[in-house]
Amino acid sequence: MRNIQQEITDKILAQMATGKLPWIKPWSGMGGAGMPRNASSRRAYSGVNVALLWLAADVGGYTSNRWLTYKQAQEAGGNVRKGEKATTVVYSATFERENEKGEKNTIPFLKSFAVFALEQCEGLAHLSDAPAAVNPDLRDAECDAFIRFTGADVRHGEGRAYYRQAEDFIMLPPFEAFKSGVGYYETALHELVHWSGNPARCDRQFGKRFGDRAYAAEELVAELGAAFMCAEFGYDAVTQHAAYIQNWIDLMKDDPRAFITAASKASAAVEYLRGLALANNEKLAA
Repeated sequence: MRNIQQEITDKILAQMATGKLPWIKPWSGMGGAGMPRNASSRRAYSGVNVALLWLAADVGGYTSNRWLTYKQAQEAGGNVRKGEKATTVVYSATFERENEKGEKNTIPFLKSFAVFALEQCEGLAHLSDAPAAVNPDLRDAECDAFIRFTGADVRHGEGRAYYRQAEDFIMLPPFEAFKSGVGYYETALHELVHWSGNPARCDRQFGKRFGDRAYAAEELVAELGAAFMCAEFGYDAVTQHAAYIQNWIDLMKDDPRAFITAASKASAAVEYLRGLALANNEKLAA
């Protein structure tokens, strides 16, 4: 039987073994926002699919970051070029199975389907987006507002960045202390994902299966969540947390589901933060 989780893990591990992280990409060089989106529906992909599509775009040299199925390409008036290789993405599904007591248990599993980059198609230029330009050295009013509207207690002054759960605040060095504006926002968003995991918010738990590697799993969630948000804001995410790479490799080798779980929790954290910022913004505007 095909093990999709293991296939995904092997693909990510092969990339990480070279010292590269599949989620570190030059987002502003892509069409529009850097999050992979369906070219037909414009809906952003989430979870592990984000990393899978970023990785495929890097290998294939694609810059549009827009994807669609073979059928969608035809429905949009174009077609996939002959000989082009598809990229596999997944979605969660469930089925029911009776146990020895006759009780029905819901079993989750992954299903896969194939998509193609817009650049693998013909006749679909009308679905592409113009690239968004981002100045890497200036304050970003939009991201500043996003962070503010989440309601997080963000403080500045120390020479290091961290989230302290006991007192529920984020500490960052001053903006001027960073080598670039991107470095500041990437770090701020990383800590904001940690903040989202507080028991009063997403209450992020990893369970017994992660054991002593729960810290590495949480760092992976924060890393992915920050990368997802950097992509949405159009930043060049450049931070390579080399100190964690081996821990993440060990984590994924121990548990083939670890990366998929972390990516799912990262997407959930981003959705939570987005919803929080939107709700607080609407309250202030009322």
